[in-house]
Amino acid sequence: MLKNRTLTIAITGANGFVGRNVGRLFTKKGIQVINIVRKNRTISVQSGTLLISDDLSEKYLVKRLKKCTALLHLIGQGKQTVEDDYEKVNVGLTKNAINLCKKAGIKKIIYISGLGVHKNTTFGYFISKFKAEQEIIHSGLDYTIFRASYILGKDDPLSQILCKQIKNGKITIAGSGNYRIQPIFIEDAGEVFLQSIFNKKFSKKIIDLVGPQTVTYNCFIKDSIYRKKIKIEKINLEDAYRNALHGKNSNFGIDDLNILVGDYVGNHKKLQKLTNIKFRTYREILKAGCLS
Repeated sequence: MLKNRTLTIAITGANGFVGRNVGRLFTKKGIQVINIVRKNRTISVQSGTLLISDDLSEKYLVKRLKKCTALLHLIGQGKQTVEDDYEKVNVGLTKNAINLCKKAGIKKIIYISGLGVHKNTTFGYFISKFKAEQEIIHSGLDYTIFRASYILGKDDPLSQILCKQIKNGKITIAGSGNYRIQPIFIEDAGEVFLQSIFNKKFSKKIIDLVGPQTVTYNCFIKDSIYRKKIKIEKINLEDAYRNALHGKNSNFGIDDLNILVGDYVGNHKKLQKLTNIKFRTYREILKAGCLS
């Protein structure tokens, strides 16, 4: 697949869960990786070249990225602060990533959006993701936008939350727990990203990045703690949101809850047809040890 070709891929947000794992996968396949990490962030990149950037606008980046085949834009803000709100990070840095691609001659940008993002959303996080998508669509660059469900693997954010609860002996489920998720394994996601770089079938498309199975959160939790003596407690959804709003004994923030209980599911058949990958089921993902 990569024979006689030397690819160099730039990854923004390279120190995050997805960036670290995808960078390792690309490196194993003989791809040169340039990891871009935002200033004042913890650096956990283990392979490839490392570049530090404040907001992707530094002039020196252009020269360093001249040979890149594509840019995988993973920087995203899932929780707002006074310093880093959604508009500044999710929209503003996407604009900067587009400008960087144009100045460095990078023809392809791959962007990770969110499952459930659409033009009629009223949810602040999704609004920022939709705006970022629009910036990319109208940029003149070739692009693939992935609207991702939960990407799972060793130390993924959702698993970290659940591991913390398991250690405390109790998992809390907000509301009924009947809302659905469609998790995808990080290694499968990495293979999808790789295909999207060189396969024209991915050109100028928005694709749901979702696993082959849809599962209720109730069932997912039960399978996650299989044979473990862990108490499962359901709390009123209103109480869950109140706790998240005040930061009181809450494992999820407000926007985390919005995504979780939103019951967002996607079109896996389209992804399967495009890639021909044998995707791991969520039970296989759990057996792989992401919650061990």
